Amino acid sequence: MTAQTPTLIKRDGGAHFHFLNTLYTAKISGEQTNGLLTAMEFLAPRNFGPPLHRHESEDELFYLADGEIWFRCGEVEEVHSAGATVWMPRGLAHTFQVRSQTARVFQVSTPAGFERFVAALGRPSAEPALPAPDEIDPAHVAEVCRQFSIEVLGPPPEPVGM
Repeated sequence: MTAQTPTLIKRDGGAHFHFLNTLYTAKISGEQTNGLLTAMEFLAPRNFGPPLHRHESEDELFYLADGEIWFRCGEVEEVHSAGATVWMPRGLAHTFQVRSQTARVFQVSTPAGFERFVAALGRPSAEPALPAPDEIDPAHVAEVCRQFSIEVLGPPPEPVGM
């Protein structure tokens, strides 16, 4: 392992991506951690939720900084609000859905690499703001997921009442 350099990122600092109608910001990349982890922040609107999926390579830790999210991982499902921490081990099917108007989550994935997935499926953004909603192509999402050892197992959660 080589020596690492401390990295300090401001609140709106990092590389921003519009990713599945959310804003993802890469805070710490695998390049900065010698492949140990990726740290990202995401801001998502009400009813956002990824398809039911399973990671073959990464474990994920979510810290819910603001908002309310329903999480399902394996047989466990619960709604959590700001201050909650959720651990989703690799290999377990999981999904989640934003239940508040928006939610802000700090996400750590280990080992590193999730930032490359976000860059491949998303598009760079100069501003740290949510994108205008756009149509999502499930077949394209599944193909990019496959390239990053993420298996799509089902659709996103159905929207809940506004």
